[in-house]
Amino acid sequence: MIELPHPVTGQSFGSPVPAGTGWPGDLADRHTPVAGTAAQVSSLAASAGAVAELDARISVCRACPRLVAWREECAVGKRASFAGQPYWGRPGPGFGDPQPAVLVVGLAPAAHGANRTGRMFTGDRSGDWLYAALHRAGYAALPTSVAAGDGQALTGLRIVAAVRCAPPGNQPTGQEKATCAPWLDRDLTLAAPSLRSILALGGIGWDATLAAARRLGWQVPAPKPRFGHGAVCRVVTPAGRQIRLVGSYHVSQQNTFTGRLTEPMLDAVIGSL
Repeated sequence: MIELPHPVTGQSFGSPVPAGTGWPGDLADRHTPVAGTAAQVSSLAASAGAVAELDARISVCRACPRLVAWREECAVGKRASFAGQPYWGRPGPGFGDPQPAVLVVGLAPAAHGANRTGRMFTGDRSGDWLYAALHRAGYAALPTSVAAGDGQALTGLRIVAAVRCAPPGNQPTGQEKATCAPWLDRDLTLAAPSLRSILALGGIGWDATLAAARRLGWQVPAPKPRFGHGAVCRVVTPAGRQIRLVGSYHVSQQNTFTGRLTEPMLDAVIGSL
């Protein structure tokens, strides 16, 4: 396997990056249990006792053969502009404060964004928009997020996704969403004691969050609240904690380039959290 230097640290890595070899922020090692089936995802997610353990297990998951093949194909083939860099090529773990007041739920890693950098919404145009807004709101240490190890940090906020591997055409199947769902369930469970708000990016993030809340036995409004930019509803945990779910158009180029989502619109929903 050809090894290439990390853009920040200069350490050499193969693509995909083996667990426990020194990639910035990699919490997994050769002893981290690997889920190879939907049943194993469910078991390993439920038994993760802390956010760091959960993220480590997510980052080595191999339960969806189509997604494993695609993320690793992208890591080997690469985009020409990143040909001199190693690609993470593994599932995207969550990133941010382990005791967040705000949880951001996206769709999935981008093939040449988080699938390359190993950090959610890092290294692509969507991340440029999101982290700039989070910085303006005081959640992010830096206005940019270009690579793991670049000094970016989040305070009071954590970013996760409905699906943890980059899907072909940005379209995970229903079965892939279902297989990945226990990871989000556990993220919500671990975050719940400190959680004030959830920001759902796009309709898929909105639906995935409401479905997870139902599976966990949280009170969810009926009929199901409709997604929209600025849509708001409340869910209630079994402990009685009320959490606001806020919708936002996704920070995809399709939305930001066309003006469907503007910086003031994004700032407004983040400011409401």
